[in-house]
Amino acid sequence: MSATPRSVTELLTIDTKLKYLYFWGHQPERDGSVGAGCLSQWSAESFSVDGRRFSTAEHYMMWRKATLFGDEATAERILAAPHPKAAKDLGGRATGFDQQTWNEHRFAIVVDGNLAKFTQHPALGTYLLGTGGRVLVEASPMDRIWGIGLGRDDERAADPRRWRGLNLLGFALMEVRDRLG
Repeated sequence: MSATPRSVTELLTIDTKLKYLYFWGHQPERDGSVGAGCLSQWSAESFSVDGRRFSTAEHYMMWRKATLFGDEATAERILAAPHPKAAKDLGGRATGFDQQTWNEHRFAIVVDGNLAKFTQHPALGTYLLGTGGRVLVEASPMDRIWGIGLGRDDERAADPRRWRGLNLLGFALMEVRDRLG
């Protein structure tokens, strides 16, 4: 794939047979090696951006969400959140939230956070680059924004026309892969 698609619509214009790498979940590999779990926003690889430390990419995304809307108090609570779910819950309550503004910024925010994560952890960057030209697919049956709204075992997961979600995380990670390469 010469240019990374940034949406399902762009993905459908590709003539070649696509290969998919499905991921969902953030658990590390049992043998300690780097695996698809590192692609999750919730994987526990901390990183720094502009002197701030983020426990996970989810913390970064939610912190940026809160700061985007001027909610500095919530942003600070997100940084201190003990778990990515707590960070997500706090981000969902950011004051001043505007859906259109968030839609305009969310993709770039997730790309920025993951670029920092995969750059600051060379083994993760190597793993991401090793995914080659495969289409990265967050096979979350529950997430229709960042994932495809289907599990990896669902027959529809192999056909982007049948996805129930946008797969924004998969597209963001492919953008990061391109920038690292």
